[in-house]
Amino acid sequence: MNKYISLLSAFAGLFLWISLDSCQPKKQQEEVACEPVDTIPHVYEYGICIDSMNLNRFTINPGDNPASIFAGLGFSAMKADSISRASAHVLDPTKIRAGMHYCTLTTMDTLQTIRYIAFAKSLTDYAIIDLTSDTIRAFEYEKEVTLKRKYIEGTINSSLWNVIAESGASPLLALKISDVYAWQIDFFDIKVGDSFQVIYNEAYIDDTTSLDITSVDVAIFTHQDKTFTAIPFTQDSIFEFFDTEGNSLRKAFLKAPLDFFRITSRFSNARFHPILKRYRAHHGVDYAAPTGTPVKTIGAGTVISKGWAGGGGNTVKIKHNSMYTTSYMHLSRYAQGLSVGQHVQQGEVIGYVGSTGLSTGPHLDFRVYKNGQAINPLAMEAPPSKPIRPELKDSFLFISKRYLMELDSLHRQYKDTIINIVDELTGKQVTSLTSKQGDKE
Repeated sequence: MNKYISLLSAFAGLFLWISLDSCQPKKQQEEVACEPVDTIPHVYEYGICIDSMNLNRFTINPGDNPASIFAGLGFSAMKADSISRASAHVLDPTKIRAGMHYCTLTTMDTLQTIRYIAFAKSLTDYAIIDLTSDTIRAFEYEKEVTLKRKYIEGTINSSLWNVIAESGASPLLALKISDVYAWQIDFFDIKVGDSFQVIYNEAYIDDTTSLDITSVDVAIFTHQDKTFTAIPFTQDSIFEFFDTEGNSLRKAFLKAPLDFFRITSRFSNARFHPILKRYRAHHGVDYAAPTGTPVKTIGAGTVISKGWAGGGGNTVKIKHNSMYTTSYMHLSRYAQGLSVGQHVQQGEVIGYVGSTGLSTGPHLDFRVYKNGQAINPLAMEAPPSKPIRPELKDSFLFISKRYLMELDSLHRQYKDTIINIVDELTGKQVTSLTSKQGDKE
């Protein structure tokens, strides 16, 4: 019994990944119709009815171009040239790359005559060449994209990224969640036992191939026993997330200047320097990250310094207002075009992680100054942006209540699923034990 309960606990510590419903496709495609013969559903590929055709897939090799591909399919040099010319407006020869895919749709007879050729330009976009008549016709086709609304919940037992990946959901969801809570939660510092619930949207093609996590609808994240709720609402044509009281989650500063890497050294007045071999103040936070990792400014401001800073190596300093200035040190290089006096937006890339100056390895030394005095970046509080306006408060509360009720309902479904698994596991064990006892008798 204990091993089954342990297995169940491990499962419960991960996530429940539930598909809720599908949204409308972003674009309806014109399809080449089949003649109605019977009630059996027709099969379509690239908007073409392929009931009476074979589909053959190929991969483009190094050195291939449209003309050589058409020649390789058995067309004469003159015909290959005609096809290339007729399709040039949808199939740019300079953008053909090795590893891209194309396919032919052929008749099912012994001749296997090519009726269509389809070139994949991306996961959703295709160039279709129609050879069904004397006049060659080429057009673009866009695969139908479906949004699936999903629910996930769980408890952190390592890192947000790892736990989501282990659950079978796209780990890119971790980045979306961190974007929502960028002003409240330092995701370098989340703890074992932190938990969350999220409803989000994921884009699919062919209902099976995931393209991207498109958005987070609503979320609740519990961090160090404090609950952060994110309710979506549009105010003054700006989409933002708000807490249950109507306060914006967007603040003047991001919590961290780069994504998902570990803290190796914190703010201290007496840190042992690994190169100088002596104790001295370290008035910043070191984030270990691979060389080339983008470094983002935590807030809008003006670049007041860019250049070599001795032990700090390549450094950028940004003045955000009359009170706050931030510094980004040991950079491998600066963002292209970055210059002193330039205004930068919050989250804009200003450089890339490196190991210049006095450094034992690639990392970012990030520092914050308040009225000229260094402060602990991890303890910094930033003022919020505008809350929900009074005249919109009722609308916001209505939307908030609807989302929270939906989260509660999905959480109850999750708990019911866990209970059913317990019943099934314990039932199987009792049956097994009874069977073994009967055998002995």
